[in-house]
Amino acid sequence: MENFDAIVVGAGPAGCAAAYTMAKAGLNVLVLERGKYAGAKNTWGGALFGSAMNEVFPEFWKEAPVERSVSRHAISFLTKDACLSVDYKDSHSDGSSTPGFIILRAKFDQWMAGKVEKAGAIIAAGLEVDDFIREGKAIRGVKVGGEEFPANVVILADGVNSLLAVKAGLRGEFKAKDLKQGVKEVLRLPREVIEDRFNLRGTDGAVMEFVGHCTLGLPGGGFIYTNLDSLSVGVVVQLSALLEKRVKASELLEEFKAHPAVQSLIRGGELLEYSAHLIPVSGISMMPKLFADGIMITGDAAAMVLGTGLILEGANFAVAAGVAAGNAAIRAREKNDYSSAALQSYEQALKDTFVLKDLNTFREAPHFLENERIYNAYPQWACDLMSRIFCSNGKPRKNTFQVVRESMKGRFNIMQLFSDFMRARRAM
Repeated sequence: MENFDAIVVGAGPAGCAAAYTMAKAGLNVLVLERGKYAGAKNTWGGALFGSAMNEVFPEFWKEAPVERSVSRHAISFLTKDACLSVDYKDSHSDGSSTPGFIILRAKFDQWMAGKVEKAGAIIAAGLEVDDFIREGKAIRGVKVGGEEFPANVVILADGVNSLLAVKAGLRGEFKAKDLKQGVKEVLRLPREVIEDRFNLRGTDGAVMEFVGHCTLGLPGGGFIYTNLDSLSVGVVVQLSALLEKRVKASELLEEFKAHPAVQSLIRGGELLEYSAHLIPVSGISMMPKLFADGIMITGDAAAMVLGTGLILEGANFAVAAGVAAGNAAIRAREKNDYSSAALQSYEQALKDTFVLKDLNTFREAPHFLENERIYNAYPQWACDLMSRIFCSNGKPRKNTFQVVRESMKGRFNIMQLFSDFMRARRAM
């Protein structure tokens, strides 16, 4: 059996970025994907932010199957009947940054895989890795259905449910409190209807996030992404809260879709796809050991997802980390040393980039986001306050500060508000 310079397990953004980096440097690379094709298991549809993808594939949006560029980002607070939104728009006309792009991973991952193959790597789909080839404590390849595939280094990029990471001793099982369950539907709508309802032009796109009644007060939120001729609609909820309250995420999705502010945006949509997946959300506190003799771990499998309450970002981290893992393998090949000591350059590279810097900056965010007032009391207060301010009932208006104080009664007090503000300041 041929000995590969590197085997990558998983053909998502992290795996493809690692494989592409190594293949371009002349390494003999095999990518093993358990789905029927790259993207078959990746039903996620959302927004890709940051410059990491552009650094790997310059101006990728000119040829990649992106749905829309993000020109509008709205955050809304929901009660049962009301909605208060902060709506931000940016045309990116000054060229100061790479805009975000709304993508459907099932399409986008296939495009990335094509780039990887053109660079010289082999992608073998429909193959699930069972175990490792070991030489003492070192990993020396993988086993698939009893067949061995030797390699100098293995890079795990097989997602949050990575059993291989556990077998390799890099981490234990993730805990429910560290995960969120996302459920999503893709609803077909004519392009012109989407652009009219969301006030979009051309290929401009909208990212809408919702907090409050959409999760019935449980930690999490709802989202809508405008694809070219469909909408990605879903909720993301802390797994431990779902288990404790015995609530199904699918039930919360139906509640979310029925809200007046959401129903008016999605009405008439034809269901194309339903999917569910787990998301690692506890950041640096749940991150496993990133390397050992002959092996590295990256992307969702290594919990490289940033959630601050305002953003939930993973693909950009996956690409940057995949490149770092690929470069570490290249350096290891140059020295013919694949030991843990040699591969620690991977972790150092992550420390030098935004990946570990951002995860460390926002390390307190996951704990702050467990505060139930964020999903219950505060959305209700915000919507009630706006109702009181804007309402005209023929009576003399009260001082605004008095209105604020009255709207807080029965929900929280000044000390709780101050405490939550200070926690948010430290976390975000």
